[in-house]
Amino acid sequence: MSRTIHCRKYALDLEGLEAPPLPGPKGQEIYDTVSKKAWQEWQTIQTMLINERELNMRDPADRKYLLAQMERFLNNEDVDHAHGYTPPENTTE
Repeated sequence: MSRTIHCRKYALDLEGLEAPPLPGPKGQEIYDTVSKKAWQEWQTIQTMLINERELNMRDPADRKYLLAQMERFLNNEDVDHAHGYTPPENTTE
């Protein structure tokens, strides 16, 4: 059975994650306040940032940068994108 949480990104009651995505208090905070939908969207952006900016997850500075970008995304603030990235236009058909 899925659980419902009040997502801090969307300010809506949405399906929650099945388990904390990170260890420790930060993982628990995300588990309690971030929807599955928002986390999946972050995962896509995170992958793009790691690949396009050639981040090294062994480098503490790169991990700190990525964590800061995650917080910005989850708080509905602007996040960095890959160079040349153009977000898709919202079109209704």
